[in-house]
Amino acid sequence: MDKSTLQFNKNEDAYRLLLSRYRQMREQIAQGGGKKQIEKIKQQNKLTARERIQYLIDKGSQFLELGLFAGYDMYAQEGGCPAGGVVAGLGYVNGRQCVIVANDMTVKAGAWFPITAKKHLRMQEIAMQNHLPIIYLVDSAGVFLPLQDEVFPDKEHFGRVFYNNARMSAMGIPQIAAVMGSCVAGGAYLPVMSDELLMVEGNGSMFLAGPYLVKAAIGEDADAEALGGAEMHNSISGTADARFPSDEACLDHIRTSISLLASPQNAGLARITPIPPRKSPDDIYGILPDDPTRPYDMQEIIDRLVDDSVFTPYKPEYGKTLICGYAHIEGWAVGIVANQRIPVRTRLGEIQMGGVIYPDSADKAARFVMLCNQKKLPIVFLQDVTGFMVGTRSEQAGIIKNGAKLVNAVANSVVPKITVIVGNSFGAGNYAMCGRAYDPRFIFAWPSARIAVMGGQQAAETLLQIEISRRKKKGETLSEDEEKKLLDEISQKYAAQMAPHYAAARLWVDEIIDPLDTRLYIREALHAANQAPITHNFCTGVLQV
Repeated sequence: MDKSTLQFNKNEDAYRLLLSRYRQMREQIAQGGGKKQIEKIKQQNKLTARERIQYLIDKGSQFLELGLFAGYDMYAQEGGCPAGGVVAGLGYVNGRQCVIVANDMTVKAGAWFPITAKKHLRMQEIAMQNHLPIIYLVDSAGVFLPLQDEVFPDKEHFGRVFYNNARMSAMGIPQIAAVMGSCVAGGAYLPVMSDELLMVEGNGSMFLAGPYLVKAAIGEDADAEALGGAEMHNSISGTADARFPSDEACLDHIRTSISLLASPQNAGLARITPIPPRKSPDDIYGILPDDPTRPYDMQEIIDRLVDDSVFTPYKPEYGKTLICGYAHIEGWAVGIVANQRIPVRTRLGEIQMGGVIYPDSADKAARFVMLCNQKKLPIVFLQDVTGFMVGTRSEQAGIIKNGAKLVNAVANSVVPKITVIVGNSFGAGNYAMCGRAYDPRFIFAWPSARIAVMGGQQAAETLLQIEISRRKKKGETLSEDEEKKLLDEISQKYAAQMAPHYAAARLWVDEIIDPLDTRLYIREALHAANQAPITHNFCTGVLQV
């Protein structure tokens, strides 16, 4: 690979510009409800959600935030909901990796929007899948009433959080809740259903109905402290386990509680001493094309992600549009399934398009996923896929049959799966390469990711033809200029929906990450995955031939 070429430098400049844009977005989101709300919190002698987490985790360790883009650009009429009103992710507390969930009280007093509930559920799912202790730092005014119909009654709404509390308790997954501010109505069940409930004096309160509602419901005058303050719940109701004079004292106690936990069983995933890649990861910026339709060699990306840039391919001469093979990432042994983006030539001289899954590629990858399950190897999927190959030749070669084998193998895989969306993630290719619907333990996207049912140009032209047909039925016709204008409008709207922050806002991906941080995120994801023993056997299903 020649790094001195004009195209390499153009690619690098374009990617750094893209990264800069996302860094600015991240900084804006991290402000939560803004400076005025933060100042208000300080006047109450409270730490912000992010300060609480930084105080809680081990000094010198890194908090791996997940779901930062949750709710991004989704609730404009309600004034926005940065990060879904909750800061969450993975952090080390006394050396133990934990899931940490902290309500951001600067965002609508920590009220629960629909995306807030979804983000809580995702964090609980991570804790359950990986048997990680979970710490809730509670400071919330309860359900955001203007959107209560989208938060309250359904299976994946607010109530599912408490269902998961009960299930995790039965699974033996430690849950510690600290009530550090308001905890109202149904939200009070979250800390009470945790294994340990702590409260901060003065600021922490917990009740099914606040003073105003109590007055309206039964005519009783009662203040917040008598209804549900830290002293009352510790000395009278017995609901809380301990109370503390400050946020810091409460967080210190959580650190002590985590230090008492027994060492977890593990999945026995193989790990050796990590070795940095020999080929510089910085080159990734120049390898990825500034135009997502242009080809590039995915092997060059793999060589900059794996230890010592050593990769052992599986069936390298067969099914070449999918790269499969073995490597180590930060010392962890993994299988890798990746879309090859350069056109490849088959033994019969046929040219296969890069990024497309052909029948032979699907067959190879399905067999490789089976092997990884047999070896108890976690699988890393690197997605840049435009879909499955169509047409007479592909159908006669069994694309549906072999595609079903791959989808079945991915669905039934019992080893940890981690997905990184590098570029395109279109159509059924998203499923076959372990998109969100196929339960990867973690799924990350690079800023270059694009997620949709099909490519932008094809989708826009299809939608245009549908609109033209609809108007013709009404006796309307469009001029050439009107068609062009309509196509541009459709293209812009569709392009916006393909952007990674659109997906991250809806938690289709866990986080948008800098390509240079990929090894770090995979390392922490595998460390989490290793704490959950693999207890199920791989099911071959329709893989039998």
